[in-house]
Amino acid sequence: MDAVTSARYADGTLSEPVAWSLEKHVEGCSRCAATVSAAVRATAPTGVVLDEVRDVLLAGVGSGGKAAAGGRSSVLPQRFARVLWAAGPALRGSWLVALLVVCAGAFGLAFGAGFAGARPLLLALAPVLPVAGVAFSYGPYADPMYEICAASPSGGLRLLLTRTAAVLGVCLPLLTAAGAFLPGAPGLPGVAAWLLPGLALTLGALVLGSYVGCRTAAGVVAAGWVSAVSLPVIAAQPGEGGAGRFPVAALAEQLARYLSGGAAQGAWAAAAALCAGLLLLRRNRLENL
Repeated sequence: MDAVTSARYADGTLSEPVAWSLEKHVEGCSRCAATVSAAVRATAPTGVVLDEVRDVLLAGVGSGGKAAAGGRSSVLPQRFARVLWAAGPALRGSWLVALLVVCAGAFGLAFGAGFAGARPLLLALAPVLPVAGVAFSYGPYADPMYEICAASPSGGLRLLLTRTAAVLGVCLPLLTAAGAFLPGAPGLPGVAAWLLPGLALTLGALVLGSYVGCRTAAGVVAAGWVSAVSLPVIAAQPGEGGAGRFPVAALAEQLARYLSGGAAQGAWAAAAALCAGLLLLRRNRLENL
């Protein structure tokens, strides 16, 4: 990075896209960070203010930060706090409660009401639950600090992917473990068969979100999956024994068609890889959701 670019960044004449790129770059380049820091400190009155802030911080560290500097015990809590902040609404609030309610409801139907379709229903919903979690963890409607987060160097796509990983990290083990304890049905796929479809649908929602926003994209993807699973089942219901009975066998057969076998799983893996590539191509749009 040359001195001219650093000087223009310091005096505020650098264009917004270039300034954003510079801020991203200096996160991982200490040499350029030092160049930019020197340019900013040389700019009056910014340099004077930064010197005053630096003196106050050093005084505070010297008087009360000796214990923290003596070991690595404080490093882990600080990093853990940063991870929790980045995960944000993905790991707290109504989303996590809703996920637990879904699992508890499945157990209540299976063991409390003797409903044989609890596991097929959970397996049908599992691929779109992470999509809903992503939709409700990023954006001005979900995060009260969205504007501040989006304006920071770590905002945009990086923060969106962090929260997506947090949602998947909670959904995958919880829903898979819940499905393993529920009674199965003949022809139903395994409890882990939804993992690749869930990943592919989540990445697909992120790509579509670069065009229409996360919440709208999540709604479209969820509606598409639910329609693809439920419409053939509804059409087959009269042949299974009347409209009053839940078509457990038809739902299990439909899920097996979408989720079971190497061909189906290979198609979902290819779809996930394709969506990941498209996500990289659309990253500039995702920086400014």
